[in-house]
Amino acid sequence: MGIAQVFLLPERPIESLDAYISGGGGEALNKALTMPREQVIAEVKKSGLRGRGGGGFPTGLKWAGVAHDPCPTRYLVCNGSEGEPGSFKDHMLMRKNPYQLLEGIAIAAYAIKAKKAFLGIKASSQKEVGTVKRAIDEMLKRNVLGPTPIELVLGPEDYLFGEEKALLEVVEGRDPMPREADNPPYVDGLFITDPAQPNPTVVNNVETLSNIPHIVHRGAAWFRTIGTPDSPGTMIFTVCEDVQRPGVYELPMGTTLRSLLYDYAGGPLPGRQFKAFLSGVANPVVLPSRLDTPTDFNSLRAIGSGLGSGGFIVYDDTACMVRVAHMFAKFLWLESCNQCSSCKIGTNQSMTYLQKLIGGSGDESDIDFVIEGAMMAPHGNRCYLPVEHSLSCPSIIGTFSKEFSEHYRRGCQDCRDPVLPKIHDFDEATHTFTYSPGRLTP
Repeated sequence: MGIAQVFLLPERPIESLDAYISGGGGEALNKALTMPREQVIAEVKKSGLRGRGGGGFPTGLKWAGVAHDPCPTRYLVCNGSEGEPGSFKDHMLMRKNPYQLLEGIAIAAYAIKAKKAFLGIKASSQKEVGTVKRAIDEMLKRNVLGPTPIELVLGPEDYLFGEEKALLEVVEGRDPMPREADNPPYVDGLFITDPAQPNPTVVNNVETLSNIPHIVHRGAAWFRTIGTPDSPGTMIFTVCEDVQRPGVYELPMGTTLRSLLYDYAGGPLPGRQFKAFLSGVANPVVLPSRLDTPTDFNSLRAIGSGLGSGGFIVYDDTACMVRVAHMFAKFLWLESCNQCSSCKIGTNQSMTYLQKLIGGSGDESDIDFVIEGAMMAPHGNRCYLPVEHSLSCPSIIGTFSKEFSEHYRRGCQDCRDPVLPKIHDFDEATHTFTYSPGRLTP
C-alpha cells in the first residue's frame, strides 16, 4: 500500500500548528478562499466523496442543496460524537491530526456560506477535546482558521448525541432528544424561529470533513485514483473483538474484507474460525463466505448488509449469537429516548423475549415476538435506532436459526458473555482497545 493512498491518519500525531503547516497544512483553505464558493462545491462533487458517518450520501450534493437554498442563514455542524459500538476512527483522527479536521470545517463553512460552524464532541472524550481545543487556539492566534466562527460543543455520553437531529438539539442547548420533524437538517436546521426561514444546516462527520483539505489541495482527479469508482478515497476501518490485531486501519475503499481481517487484523485467534461480522449495530450480519466482498458502499449493500461507518465487530466460533442479538437489542433500548413506540415497546419486546431464550424458558413462539418487536420500525420512529434494530436482529436470527432453536427450553449452556465494544481508548503499541461500560440501566 503506497503512501499516496494513506493520507488521513499520520503515523505519529501532529502536535503543533507549525508541524502541520510544514507538511502543507493550511494551503487548501488558502486556495479555497480564492475560489468562488460554487467552484469549491463542484470540486467536492467531482471527487465523489461520500459521507463516512454511515449513510454514504454524496457530500457535494448535500453542500449544494444547502448552498442553493434561498434562506440566507445557513450553518455547518461536524459530528464528532462517534458513539457507535465497534468504531473509533473519528477519535483517532481528532487525536492524531485535529488541524486537518478544522481546516476541512473552515472550507466547508466557506463553501456553503455558513453563518457559523459547530463541532460536537462528547465531554467524556477528554483526549479529543484537549487536542481540538489546542488546535483551535493555535489556529485562531495565527489567523489561519478562516472567516467563519467555529464553536466547540461538548455533549453528553448518550448514543443519541450522534443522531443528527438530536445533535442539533444539543447545539441549541437542549438534551439529545431527536426532533419529531420529518425533515433532515439540510432542510430544517438550527435556531429556527420562523418557519419561513428554516436555516438549512449541513451535518458531516469528522472523517468526511477531514478529507476536504486533501481534495481541495490535490484535486478531485487525484482523489478518484484511490478507492473504487462508486466509493473513491480511503476509509478508516475499526476492527475489534475476535481477531489477533484489533486496530484502526486506513485503507483504500474497495479493499476486500479478507484483506482487512487477515492482512491487517491478523485473522482469527489461534485455533478459532470466523463466524460473523457486523458493521456496528446498524447492519445485517456478514458471513465468512463473503470475505472477498470489497469494502465499499454498494458492494456491502449488494450482499444484503452495509458498510456503515467502517467499524467491524468480529465474532469467532465460540460466540453465542443469541447473546449477541440480546446485547445489541439491550444497548439500543437503553440508549433510546423513549419518545416513540418503536423503541419503547418494540425493541424492549425483542430484548425481553431474547432474555427468555438465554434463560431457558423460551421457545419458537418467543422468536416470533422478538421479530415482531424488531419490525415495529419504521412506524412513527423519530430517529434511526429502531431501524438499526430492525436490520441487525432479524438478520442474526435468520442467519443462525439453528443456534436459536438449540436454545429453546434449555437456554445458554456455558455460553460466553459477549462484551459490548463501546470503545473508550486504543493503545496502538499493543493493539488493545479499552471499552467503556456504557449505560447498564434505563
